[in-house]
Amino acid sequence: MQIPSLQGQVALVTGAGRGIGRAIALELARAGATVALTARSEPELQRLAEAIRSEGGQAAVFPADLNDDAQVIGLIAAVAGQLGRLDILVNNAGTSVNQTLEKSSTDDFDLLMRVNLRAPFLLCRESIPHLRAQGGGFIVNIASVVAVKGYANQALYAASKHALLGMSKSLAREVQPDHIRVHVICPGGVATEMVTQMRPDLDPSGLIQPHEIAETVVFLVTRRGRAAIDQIDVRRDTNIPWA
Repeated sequence: MQIPSLQGQVALVTGAGRGIGRAIALELARAGATVALTARSEPELQRLAEAIRSEGGQAAVFPADLNDDAQVIGLIAAVAGQLGRLDILVNNAGTSVNQTLEKSSTDDFDLLMRVNLRAPFLLCRESIPHLRAQGGGFIVNIASVVAVKGYANQALYAASKHALLGMSKSLAREVQPDHIRVHVICPGGVATEMVTQMRPDLDPSGLIQPHEIAETVVFLVTRRGRAAIDQIDVRRDTNIPWA
């Protein structure tokens, strides 16, 4: 079956500089979308944009720090203003700490909630009028297996991802009449730089590859079902507490 084209559509991907976000941006561009790339590191984004253009795709770079509310809110306006529209939002950026709850600080808590929950909340809120203006669109939130499970040393991460999943479920019902579809992907361990740094003992061959998540995203945003929400659980090994 031929994948429907995303030609003429604009997709914003957060955390696009590396790992899962980079893979998602590449696959969306290959499907025909113009991809708005955001992350803190502009050099990484520029290299990705060049890679997309070298394959004949279209990309634009929008560096932003998701810890900064003003930058998060301004990001949607900047993308829609420069590229003329917004059809797809992929909230991929995230952070984690490997620490027991007892030893975690309030700064740790605030950081995870700002990046993993507050930024997606703001981006979803600001994107809805633009998606509605196109007659509908897609929001894809990258959660984690810890959105539905709990692991030792992951209490704060699990709290942020549980909240992201819950927010997404309610949002899906709210925007369904506007033909906006909200999807949540809950991966298990993915072979990314974060996992390598935090768990160098893990065998990468046993982990999900970023392109597998990217292919799932493209599948979701090229097929408009009637369901209000699809929670895609792509766990390969639920004993690996990473996403």
